[in-house]
Amino acid sequence: MELLCLESDAALKAQPDPNILYDDRVLQSLLTIEDRFLPQCSYFQRVQKDIQPYMRQMVAGWMHEVCEEEKSNEDVYPLAINYLDRYLAVVPTRKSHLQLLGAVCMFLASKLKENRPLSVEKLCMYTDNCITARELLEWELVVLGKLKWNMASVIPNDFVDHIIRRLPLPKDKLAMVRKHTQTFIALCATDDRLAMNPPSMIATGSMGAAVCGLQLCHTDQRLSRDNLTDLLAKITNTEVDCLRACQEQIERVLVISLQRGQQCSRDMGVRAGNKAREQQDQSSTPTDVRDINL
Repeated sequence: MELLCLESDAALKAQPDPNILYDDRVLQSLLTIEDRFLPQCSYFQRVQKDIQPYMRQMVAGWMHEVCEEEKSNEDVYPLAINYLDRYLAVVPTRKSHLQLLGAVCMFLASKLKENRPLSVEKLCMYTDNCITARELLEWELVVLGKLKWNMASVIPNDFVDHIIRRLPLPKDKLAMVRKHTQTFIALCATDDRLAMNPPSMIATGSMGAAVCGLQLCHTDQRLSRDNLTDLLAKITNTEVDCLRACQEQIERVLVISLQRGQQCSRDMGVRAGNKAREQQDQSSTPTDVRDINL
């Protein structure tokens, strides 16, 4: 008898378990333990002397690019950032080791969330071989030890499906709301000012920003900004004022990110235009003519 093999290169994901999503005890359990996996302090003031916020932002952006390029599970990036922040909150680190630390955190997160983790060789390649496989594996043990092997962190993604189920969202918009929420969560991970917020607040604020951005209040007044904030606050037992402040901060981060993207696009356009004019000038003016000393 022939056996039918369903294995392929495509990643297979389990469907959400309704027994988990519809059990309020699961959400309450997540809310109870989430603070255990927060950074212990705002580490730029108390722990880190060589690393500045903009450096953390740069390595976080690089980590996101790697996860996007590798089409990693959507949980890998925020989990890796959680490891990064928790490590930096307890261990003074040189800036020359920051990218190595980021690579190790992605390596560990992919082991926990992927059926095929990121390989050591690929991670070294993404650093332009600035780190070696031996360094990565040695630092893997260091990070595990400093985090006391508590790697099953609660992250904002863990709350998304629980929140979506409890909102009066149109069924045809669920996938879009979820996608936009995940984008906001990834954006929050790049900003160190949001690192100390509980995952439930990041998830709730991101959900609110996504729903408001999609303007779903036109179809249901329960999704208007104020009503939505009240409803989200009840779902996650969050104070309304704190949630509103978090959502506004997330929206400001989005605006800043868009402005930076537009500035980069303009800069690239200027450089491309200058290069094109230079090439045109060189092609229309022979070198030997321009070098003549009259």
